[in-house]
Amino acid sequence: MIDVPVALNDRSYSISIGRGLLAQAGERLAAFTRRKRVAIITDESVAARHLPALVAGLQGFEPTPIVLPAGEGTKSFAQLEQLLDRLLALDLTRSDVVLALGGGVIGDLTGFAAAILKRGTNFIQIPTTLLAMVDSSVGGKTGINTKAGKNLVGAFHQPLAVWADLDCLTTLPAREMRAGYAEIVKYGLISDPAFYEWCEANAPRLLAGDAQALAHAVAQSCRAKAAIVAADERETDDVRALLNLGHTFGHALEAETGFSTKLLHGEAVGIGMAQAFRFSALRGLCPQADAERLTAHLQSLGMMAWPAEAGISADAAARLVAHMAHDKKKTADGLPFILAREIGDAFVAKGVPLEAVTAFLQADLSGSSERRSAA
Repeated sequence: MIDVPVALNDRSYSISIGRGLLAQAGERLAAFTRRKRVAIITDESVAARHLPALVAGLQGFEPTPIVLPAGEGTKSFAQLEQLLDRLLALDLTRSDVVLALGGGVIGDLTGFAAAILKRGTNFIQIPTTLLAMVDSSVGGKTGINTKAGKNLVGAFHQPLAVWADLDCLTTLPAREMRAGYAEIVKYGLISDPAFYEWCEANAPRLLAGDAQALAHAVAQSCRAKAAIVAADERETDDVRALLNLGHTFGHALEAETGFSTKLLHGEAVGIGMAQAFRFSALRGLCPQADAERLTAHLQSLGMMAWPAEAGISADAAARLVAHMAHDKKKTADGLPFILAREIGDAFVAKGVPLEAVTAFLQADLSGSSERRSAA
């Protein structure tokens, strides 16, 4: 068992990483509440795989599961309203605890519902995907999507705890594992070149489910994010913004594909990080060799690194920039981009001309197909 602290004064909590945590749920929950009733929010896919184990582990409690549809579409106003109505019907108090059992969609939606239910209800994150374990379950960002874009409505609401049961990953499809890996390698790209090198050497073992590699990668990722969140909880400085490496490009790609299973969030982030490095190299900010190194690494694992590989058409540049215009990170000074000086040295770039982004995208959208033809 590995415990990673998230130091936020009176909102501090611990990320527990290990195996068999679902079986320990009752013992762990007893440390937070004396109330016997507990609501479990999950989706249909996760419920079939992990809900029975969690319910069995909640000995001494009276769990009430609320099972929602699976998929990114669940992060919506309609599902939020239905979830709130069902939670209110349980007559929950602020002393009750809501458990979020699932991936990023369930975690984000449940966290937002908990943030606004009776002006703040306690909740615990139980991430069941690799991506959620190393990213969305940590840090207190919650929210839903709207027609205008991803995560544009939400709140900062920290959980009481995060329980990352690595046993949940044994049933995760290979595609979901690769999507989660994008958020792991991101921490190396941001500020830890040694961890990036570890990822290059150990990613195949990690993706194959090697227990030691998984535990190390999840713990190292959580430590990195916990340190950033502790330094800049609400993204008022430029510290937490670094976690958005690949996300400005990636969210635009997700919007272009309709936030559907055509392109998973982690897949979009992977392409977006490769784009951020290619754009940085184009502007003379980082070595071209670093951009090529990252692209080659992702593709060696069967991951996408070019928009065309996700079915994004060559004429999508203007639409992608339009999607970026709705990005929640946009300020009066424009849209900041997370770019790189080299692997392990990302920074916040402000005042980037959107004309330059458009020109880059026009070339990048056809880049992978042109390279395949040349090969």
